[in-house]
Amino acid sequence: MKFKLNTIKFLAIGLLTLPVVIQSCSEDRMDEINKNVNNPDDVQAKFILADVITRTAFSNVGGDFNTYISSYVEHEVGTHNQLWDAEHRVNQPSLASTFNNTWGNLYTTLRDAKIIIEKCSEGGPQSGNNATLGMGQVLAAYNLALLTDMFGDVPFSEAFNPFENKTPKLDKQEELYTQVVAYLDAAIENLPKGDTHGSGNAASHDLLFGGNVSRWIKFAYGLKARYAMRLLNVTSNRSAALENVIDFVDQSFASATEAASFNVYDAQNLNPLFDFQWSRDGLAASRSLGNKLIERNDPRLRRNFTNPDWSQVGNIATGNANYNLLAPNGENDQIQYFYLTSTFVFSQTASTQLLSYHELMFLKAEAMQRLGQSVSQIEPVLKAAVVAAIANSEASVEAAFVAPTVAAYGGVTETTADITGEEAGQYFDTSVKPLFTANPLKEIEIQKYLAFSGASGESPEIYNDIRRWKALGESHIVLENTKRFPLRLPYGNSETTTNPNVQAAYGDGRYVYSENVWWAGGTR
Repeated sequence: MKFKLNTIKFLAIGLLTLPVVIQSCSEDRMDEINKNVNNPDDVQAKFILADVITRTAFSNVGGDFNTYISSYVEHEVGTHNQLWDAEHRVNQPSLASTFNNTWGNLYTTLRDAKIIIEKCSEGGPQSGNNATLGMGQVLAAYNLALLTDMFGDVPFSEAFNPFENKTPKLDKQEELYTQVVAYLDAAIENLPKGDTHGSGNAASHDLLFGGNVSRWIKFAYGLKARYAMRLLNVTSNRSAALENVIDFVDQSFASATEAASFNVYDAQNLNPLFDFQWSRDGLAASRSLGNKLIERNDPRLRRNFTNPDWSQVGNIATGNANYNLLAPNGENDQIQYFYLTSTFVFSQTASTQLLSYHELMFLKAEAMQRLGQSVSQIEPVLKAAVVAAIANSEASVEAAFVAPTVAAYGGVTETTADITGEEAGQYFDTSVKPLFTANPLKEIEIQKYLAFSGASGESPEIYNDIRRWKALGESHIVLENTKRFPLRLPYGNSETTTNPNVQAAYGDGRYVYSENVWWAGGTR
């Protein structure tokens, strides 16, 4: 594996001191001289929006959460250093330092989303920019849900006034989800009103939808579907919740081209999975995932794995030489450049999916099945989900073959044919449909599991699903790592060392193996 080189430049500055005669200089003038014009005290909401979207995608969705959780859910195998420790449950899953960076990034993102909301709300300096207000509310909902899904009860209501309260209380997850839903409902009301303030609309600063308000509204409805399903175990009326999931999905993205895909990666702005692997080489291909693909004769089996010589491996069957190079989950050696890797770790420019079309179709199929609808009614929805998921996987695989940084070192060699939409449909008809007919809910969830493996940052959503299914008394996915499964992530040490409320909740960190979050059957 090649490594990126960091060049550190030192600048020597010679200072010559000369006598200077200052006749007069006012205090205001001195303030102007000392002001850093590149670090303004106040900026318009649309400029903040670009940063919030970027941080949400790169740092929060696709960053450390996805990297570590891909090991927990067996989309990948941790094979070196911290990721090997996480794979083998050596300290990392319970250490307050493991997710501290993302913990801080989430709070920074939420603070900035709240600033957008404050600026554009009635009485704010950009009052009238209701569409931008709605965008801020959607992103606040998204990041707040991500924060509490991973950590459970967290500081929020008192968390953003450090000069007034340096030790904010932990809010209950149930209360936090009430706020999440409130943000989305307010966004759906505000977005259609447009932007009328003189500062103008978000336009090109909206790195998700380019200022397309209708797609933001669809995004909000799609998130309402995701969270309605998330809360299924704790809802008082499951049938009504499932009907809502279907209704929300129907008001969300109509195709993959509309989805919330962050796709601004290039030779300098790197897909976070690629960025991690290129720097650390800490991940190997998962045998557990390979077994599920082999069982279904899934065409992704020939596309999604690469050997240490950067050549795509198309022939993987139980017991053959390539199969033996899939890393055994929880039993692998700590070694680099030996096991196969997923092709996705080379997908330098692959999009991060904040909310994909295939996720919506899987949510709808699950809701329909739980409501007792017939296999024939659900089948076209599930087929749409599987075909869209394979297309997303193929896009990431193709990105690996043209990755500019990798190409400079010879590139990844493609050895197998693309998976076409027609082949994906045939795969559904011949392999998926019989399994779906025999056990509809299980196959819906397994196909969702397979779909969320890749470079799109979707492993945390499967982590949420696995915990949700367990709360419902279900086990659809066989995880082959026999070591303890983390039920949540540990608080960040920036808070466990400064806030007694969080320190008390964290303790020694071992609670991550024993205490579920509220929506998964726990109390916090």
